[in-house]
Amino acid sequence: MSAKKITYLEAIGEAMREEMRRDEAVFLLGEDVGTYGGAFKVSAGLQEEFGAERVIDTPMAESAIIGSAVGASLMGMRPIAEMQFIDFITCGFDQIVNMASKMYWRTGVPTPMVIRGPAGGGTRGGPFHSSTPEAWFFHTPGIKVVYPSTTYDAKGLLKAAIRDNNPVLYLEHKLLYRLPDLRDEVPEEDYIVPLGEAIVRRQGADMTILTYGAMVHQCLQAAQVLEQEDDLEVEVVDLRSLVPLDRETIKASVKRTNKVLIVHEDMLSGGIGAELAAMLAEELFEYLDGPITRVAAPDVPFPYAPPLESAYLPNAEKILAAARKLAAY
Repeated sequence: MSAKKITYLEAIGEAMREEMRRDEAVFLLGEDVGTYGGAFKVSAGLQEEFGAERVIDTPMAESAIIGSAVGASLMGMRPIAEMQFIDFITCGFDQIVNMASKMYWRTGVPTPMVIRGPAGGGTRGGPFHSSTPEAWFFHTPGIKVVYPSTTYDAKGLLKAAIRDNNPVLYLEHKLLYRLPDLRDEVPEEDYIVPLGEAIVRRQGADMTILTYGAMVHQCLQAAQVLEQEDDLEVEVVDLRSLVPLDRETIKASVKRTNKVLIVHEDMLSGGIGAELAAMLAEELFEYLDGPITRVAAPDVPFPYAPPLESAYLPNAEKILAAARKLAAY
C-alpha cells in the first residue's frame, strides 16, 4: 500500500476532495470556503476543481449554513457545513438540536450531513475562538460526534462521517492543524476509520488514561515520563469517537489496569468525563483500586491573556500530578 506524508490539516482537505470525487452528492458550504479556502485554508483548491456550485461561499450566518445543510441532506445530498470557528456553532444550535438530530430516528429519512470546524485552545485565540463544545452534542441523541487526534484518523474519520446517513459533528483541533510531529504517512488508497471505535495508543498495566483530541498527545507525553521516572506502565486510550462511544474498549482497559484517569480539554463539570466516570462507577466498581480521577479545564470562562490561557488548559504537567497521586492511592 502506497503512502505519503501530510499534515492533519491536509488530511482533512484530502478527505473532502476524495469524497467529492467519489460522490457527486457531496458538497461543501461555509464562510470563505471557496474564495479563500476557509480561515485555515483547509479547503484550498476545492472550488477550482469542483466549481462554485459544490464549494459554496455563504453569508456569515451559521443558522443558514446548518439549516441549508439539513434541507439538502433530506433531499439526498451529502453536505459538509464548515464553521469558520466551532464557537459559532451556537448560532445554529436550533437547527442541529431541533432539526438535524431528530430527523433520521424520528422519520426514518436519512440525514447525511457533516458539521466540521476548528475547536480548542492553545493557539491564543481568546474566549470567542477556543471553544470545546463536544459535551453539548454528546448530550443530544441523534447526532454522532468524532474528534480525531492523528493525521490518519483525521482523514479516515471524516470520510466515514461523510458516508454516514446520520448527522455527524466532526471536531478538528486547530492546534494540530500544522503540528510538525503530526506530519504522518497516510495511505493513498481509499480507507475509512469506522465511527464508534476507540484505539489504545499506548499499552500499560498500572493505569488507564481515557482521553481524545489534542489531549491525547499531552497524555502520551505524561505516560512516557511516568514510565521513565516512576516505573509506571500507563495505558492511553484515545476515544476518537465520542458518539457512538466505544464502551467495550474502555471497560476492557480499566478491567486490566484497575485505575483510571480521565483527561479532556473541556470544562470539568458536566463534561464527557463525568459520563465516563458514572459509567465506570456503575459497571466496574469492583475492579477499581482507586478513585476515578479527572483532569480538565476549570469551570470559568476561557481567558483572554496568554498566561491565563496556559494556566487554564490541561497539560502534561497537570496530568503527571494527577496520575502520581492516583498511583500512590
